[in-house]
Order: sequence, then structure tokens, then C-alpha cells
Amino acid sequence: MYIKSLHHSYLLTSANIVFLIKQGDVTEFLYFWRVIIYFKRNRTMSTQNRIIPPSELIVNDDGSIFHLHLKPEQLADKIVLCGDPARVDMIASHFDSQECSVSNREFHSITGTYRGKRITVQSHGIGCDNIEIVINELDALANIDLETRQVRPNHRKLTMVRVGTSGGLQPDTPIGTYVAAHKSIGFEGSLFFYANTEEIRDLPFEAALKEQLQWPIKGLDPYVVNCSESLYQQIVGDHGDIVPGCTIAANGFYAPQGRQLRLPLADPTLNQKIEAFEFEGQRITNFEMESAALSGIGSLLGHDTLTVCYIIAGRQNLNMNTNYKQGIDGLIELVLERI
Repeated sequence: MYIKSLHHSYLLTSANIVFLIKQGDVTEFLYFWRVIIYFKRNRTMSTQNRIIPPSELIVNDDGSIFHLHLKPEQLADKIVLCGDPARVDMIASHFDSQECSVSNREFHSITGTYRGKRITVQSHGIGCDNIEIVINELDALANIDLETRQVRPNHRKLTMVRVGTSGGLQPDTPIGTYVAAHKSIGFEGSLFFYANTEEIRDLPFEAALKEQLQWPIKGLDPYVVNCSESLYQQIVGDHGDIVPGCTIAANGFYAPQGRQLRLPLADPTLNQKIEAFEFEGQRITNFEMESAALSGIGSLLGHDTLTVCYIIAGRQNLNMNTNYKQGIDGLIELVLERI
């Protein structure tokens, strides 16, 4: 029976509902719905009752989370993320007051207030692998009791906006443009290590992507996820100063983004195919290295996430702006005003 093939995913989509109703399987549909409720309820209960071992939830002697060295009380609900630890001080220079500053490795945090809003600024370093650490530890600070090692019964939603730099891929995303990743495309595999990703991925977009790009990388499929729509409207909305985009999060800076130094590329025409890609009126606007993991894992964890980038490289025009500090400071001010 069709219902048996769906038990393992616990996923109720509109397509599944339409299929069952068209088949006249109302009884089977109701049974399926009860199965969904049962498994999701028990999965939530088992997660909350689980005591997470010290090898998985690592807490420092001072009660702070392992990599970030932050304590739960130091975390605000509104978080501005950035790659460069030095940019944390740049962002926090706009604050009216600061309550704490914590650093460990590439992870630098400052919590303070901006025009009455309590905000944490957190650096994450470079790449989806780094931001995977940061998202999980921020969520742990918010939603796990670090003393009992159990998930808190009431979910605390975080709002996370990443402010970064990026390379533009289209004529309408030249150097100096602000681009928001309405969709993020992962050219890396971190999301696939988590369960239930089908619930948040844009599968038709993924299929079109692999077909049109004649996807050349064996063993690594791209994935596509959306940002938080409510946060997108809050930050981008109809202000007209940030371009809506489809952003690729690459798993490297050179070959994964089509740059060739001494080593040849697996597909020298991949960037041309990326620039020509179109699906339902959407085109790929820019390259960066973190947005897909942020939106994907953040969505699975129940948080609002968005990446906004300042374009500093024109990939079609082969130009680059290395003096971008003033431009990105303007984007920082927009995000602090609207978060």
C-alpha cells in the first residue's frame, strides 16, 4: 500500500494529501495522519527526555559551551553573524552599550544593546562546516539545559542574520550591491547528515539544478533551502535597497567557485551554466560559503535565519573590490535597524 511507503518519512505534504484524496483513500488518509501525530509526538518526547552525554554536548568547566565559550545568559534572541572575528568589533561599535565580549579561536562574541534591542554579534569563520558548529552551539545555549543535559520543554526561537561578502554572478548584482539569500544552494553536504531534510528542501529546484548544470561532481548533490520568509520581509521587504537572490554556498573559495590557479577544474564551464540557469523565473545571483547550512540547519532547529551579502567581486566582469569596509558598514547599519 502507498501508506506503507510513507511511514518512514513521517512527512505529510500537500502532494501526499492530494494523491490520497484522488485515490478515494479517506480512511487511509486519516490513518496516515494519526501515524504522523504519533511518531512526531513520541520523537519529541524521546528527544526531550534524553540526557545528552558529555562527548556530544561539551561544556567547559566554567559552564560555557565548548567552542564559543558563551554562557546561556550571555546570548540574546537577536543574533548578527559574520565570518571575520574582527568584524564583530566593527558591528558592535554601533551598540549603545556592551555587556560581554568573549573570544576563542575564530569565534568572537559581543552582546550589547542597539537602540533598545539586545543583540549578540557572533563570528563563525569561513565555511559551512564552521557555521554548522556555531548554529548548533547557539541553539544549545537557547534550548538545552547545560546542567541537566536535557532539551528544555519550551522552545526558544532565535533570529539570526548573517552579514557577509560575496561574488556577483549576474549583470544586476555588480560590485556594491546588497543581496539577500531568499534561496540558498548548498554545494556542500553538511545538511545531508541530518534527518528529515526533505521537509525543508526545495526538491523541484534541486532537480532542475542538476539537470541544467549537468551536475559534474560525483558523490555530492546540491541542496536548496529557503530562508525564513517572515525575517526576509522584515529585513528586505519592499525597501528596495537589498536585491532578492538565489545564493550558492560553496564548500571552497577556489575550484568550487570556478577559480583556477594551478590546478585544472573538473568542469571549466560550470560557472557559465550557473549564470545561465533559470527555474520558475529565478536565477542564481551570487557565490558565498555559509548561507545554505545556516538556512537549512537553522530551519530544522526552528529558528529564523537569513544571509545578506555585500558584493565585492564581479565574476562576469572579472573585477574585485578589496576596499569594501565602508560599503559593508552600510549593510550592517541596515541589518541592525531592521532585525
